[in-house]
Amino acid sequence: MSPQTPWRRALLRAPLDWWEERDAFLKDGVLALVLALLAFVPTLSDIGAQIGDLPERPASALSVGLILSQTLPLAARRRWPAGCLAVVAGAFAAHQALGFATTFGSLGLYLALYSAGAHQVRFRPGLAGVVSAGYAVLALVLDHLGSPQGIADYLAFHLTLAAFWLVGSSVRTRRAEEAQRRRLTAEVATAAERARIAGELHDVVTHHVTAMVVQADAAQFLLTSAPDKAREGLSAVSDTGRRALTELRYLLGVLEATGESASADPARADRAPALGRLGDLVEQARRSGQPVEFSEQGERRAQSVDVELAAYRVVQEALTNAMKYAAGQTTRVLVRHGEERIEIKVTTDGPPTSPAVAPAVRKPDPAGGRGLAGLRARTRMVNGELEAGPRPEGGFEVHATIPSKPASE
Repeated sequence: MSPQTPWRRALLRAPLDWWEERDAFLKDGVLALVLALLAFVPTLSDIGAQIGDLPERPASALSVGLILSQTLPLAARRRWPAGCLAVVAGAFAAHQALGFATTFGSLGLYLALYSAGAHQVRFRPGLAGVVSAGYAVLALVLDHLGSPQGIADYLAFHLTLAAFWLVGSSVRTRRAEEAQRRRLTAEVATAAERARIAGELHDVVTHHVTAMVVQADAAQFLLTSAPDKAREGLSAVSDTGRRALTELRYLLGVLEATGESASADPARADRAPALGRLGDLVEQARRSGQPVEFSEQGERRAQSVDVELAAYRVVQEALTNAMKYAAGQTTRVLVRHGEERIEIKVTTDGPPTSPAVAPAVRKPDPAGGRGLAGLRARTRMVNGELEAGPRPEGGFEVHATIPSKPASE
């Protein structure tokens, strides 16, 4: 390909792009003007719409006015299709009844019918009925004036006119269906986005509020017996609240961002939940009184945003459930970084055998609540799998497998 080919193609494309951006009234005005000029080209006089076949009369100022009336109103064919059709059809009927010679401008009748079928919004059946009745009157007038046309000729011409109307109607129907399809697609996308936002808010708010409640309860219990530890608990509540605000700011920033601005902002990227911040989750759970053992295996590599966020939310939701349903029970978090997948396993021990020292434990629903259901949907979106349920020896386990997707790909 020649180096000048793209430049030439762009040069040729520029006028077309400019024309497509123009107003419809301007485009139709140019069409009407061109058709009006072509109506006076002698070599095109045999091309046009004709039905009367009356003895031909010589051209006059009246014939010129009727020709212009069949072409120039097309400038408003999309803005006022019914009015355009009324003027053009009336001029055509007068032109035929007076016996003037056929011109190329008579094709304006076909364009007006098509435009009415495609762009007329209200009173469509009524307009079609009025046009048909007007044509019947024209046929009677032409027959009275001695036209040699028979009933079959009039019916054939009427079917031709109806065909142009129907073509316009089919275009209108197709456009309406396409608009409906785009509207439904937008509604589905909006609903999916709302569900995603709801899931993000649930993950952020539930985790941090649960941690704050556990920390506040522990601090209240220690106020009288161990004031120093109570102060540490209150400090943990404050830190947890700040983390919640940080994540909420990040979430709001992502919602407000467009295009690539969300990932391009370094400050926002530093606040993004990621695999590298799992230690913060574990430390927060420990400060809430939850004994957590955390280990990583394999080499951690930077992953795509959706994979990083999915893995982070799995650990976050599992720790939240541990603090809610098995407070004080040992929780183990294991993250394996493989070449092809990331495996996350979070297990929480069952209650101890001695009821006297057992903390309050609530049995989670094996099917998972809103959080686990959201995690399953999130992992499926990145082609992963998530299993959650009680262990035979007691306790609860969350196991997720997420395909690896390095950020450089």
